[in-house]
Amino acid sequence: MPYLDPFSQPLSTKNAAHLLRRATFGPTPDEIADFTGLSAAEAVSALISNAALTLSPPPPVVMDEASPVAGQTFTDRPFDSGKSNEYSFYVKYWWIGLMAEQNGKPSVLEKLTAFWQNHFVTTQTVVTDYRLSYQYISLLRKNSLGNFKTLVSEMTKDAAMLIYQNGNQNEKDHPNENYARELQELFTVGQRNFANVPNYTDADVKAAARLLTGWQVENQSAHGSASARTVFNPDRHDTEDKQFSSHYNNTVIKGRAGANAGDEELTGLIDMLTRHPECARFICRKLYRWYVNTDVPQDIENNVIVPLADFFASAENNFALEPVLRKLLSSDIFFHSDNIGSIIKSPAELLVGCMRFFKQPVPDMKKEYVAFKKYVEYIHWRMYPMQLNLLDQPLVFGSLPYYQTGYSVNWINSASIGMRRMFTDQMVYPTEIHPNFKVGIDLVKWVSSLQPNFSDVEGTPPITCEQVFDALSKNLFVHDLFPSQREFLIDKIMMYSAPRKSWEFEFNAYRKNQNQETRGGILWRLEAVMKYMMSMAEFQIF
Repeated sequence: MPYLDPFSQPLSTKNAAHLLRRATFGPTPDEIADFTGLSAAEAVSALISNAALTLSPPPPVVMDEASPVAGQTFTDRPFDSGKSNEYSFYVKYWWIGLMAEQNGKPSVLEKLTAFWQNHFVTTQTVVTDYRLSYQYISLLRKNSLGNFKTLVSEMTKDAAMLIYQNGNQNEKDHPNENYARELQELFTVGQRNFANVPNYTDADVKAAARLLTGWQVENQSAHGSASARTVFNPDRHDTEDKQFSSHYNNTVIKGRAGANAGDEELTGLIDMLTRHPECARFICRKLYRWYVNTDVPQDIENNVIVPLADFFASAENNFALEPVLRKLLSSDIFFHSDNIGSIIKSPAELLVGCMRFFKQPVPDMKKEYVAFKKYVEYIHWRMYPMQLNLLDQPLVFGSLPYYQTGYSVNWINSASIGMRRMFTDQMVYPTEIHPNFKVGIDLVKWVSSLQPNFSDVEGTPPITCEQVFDALSKNLFVHDLFPSQREFLIDKIMMYSAPRKSWEFEFNAYRKNQNQETRGGILWRLEAVMKYMMSMAEFQIF
């Protein structure tokens, strides 16, 4: 198996759909068509280049139509403690909107940002200041494709992270070890290596905690404050030398004093952490599980993770993230048949992916802020009972299916499966979420658009039920249906055991008069088969 060798064949429709499902929150049919025929290198380059187009989107706005500042930004205004919870949701809605709205320019940005947000977890519930949550997401988006060392450094000083991990309370007389531990266990080297050997000691945590003393957050949730930010207070910093264990080659980071002490020692700490042989492997292993397959056997560890990590940490690359992602997403192993359809969709991939695949337009946030809010609420409040709460994960480890044994299979359980089925049913039966704005599939309109010369009933034969079924199921599943599945869905579900030819009579009758009765008969068949297909297990994987 070639593993990390470049995938050399032009992308088939199936390959293009696979790449877009994994690298984004789901493609539209037009995007699949646009990427079909490209080389893997060309397709990945487009996804990376497109990230620059949305790197600085308009900030979130007030979405309450009764507010005197409705439609205006709020993250740059004095903090309003009475609106803290409401505005925190608007930050969340803003980000979900970015996942769904890509204007025909799909990119890796939001999916990669979601990876880092689940890696460097903070939660709005703990942070409480919506300005800091917005700064946190903006930091992740800005640095997602940049340099890992820079990302770790910026995240270490990020106000939301300092609050969430108690770094705000870390000072020389009372060092707090929370962030120092998670920096090693979860963010850089990992708790144990692939052979289950510890990667650091408790003494390393204590030394790192001393090194990280002095950082504080000003004006967190302070009503009326103009801004909130991180500052370094030299008086709270431990200026003694910091000794680390043999896991870090007994490195000593010299203690410093003065205004630059925090940054200078942090640079030394990050250099030391990234020199650890397990750091690059830990990050590459997580990227592989996010994008390729949650299962990492010894063969994959030896032939994918280790060489990819060696490249990541090489002097030539120096922990740049974009080249690593480019190499992984354009590799033979990424497109290997074993890895297509190997991951169960998260609630975000299921819901946002459906909205994008079925071309549910995202209202303009600034001009149609109420409709935008309804649209994103529709997504968020269906993800939540499916056990994905963006920006409010249950633990510092992130959402359970991203770290527990079994990984993505944990998205499917007795509590969530009914909610997933309920959502797919709702997509089949359009719901008005705002005046003149529905979410869901207009099946009759869709099928009518397939009919050549719709109004010329005498001059053009009607499309057959087989043609309709093939159009409805195109790119819906990761794997092609078995002939027996296709026959069952057409004959037993769509036609309800009636002769297939009767579809053509029914559809022609609708073409002639388009009254509600004939439309209802057509719609009943379409709803039945679409509802059934969207509840199938094949629809839940990607």
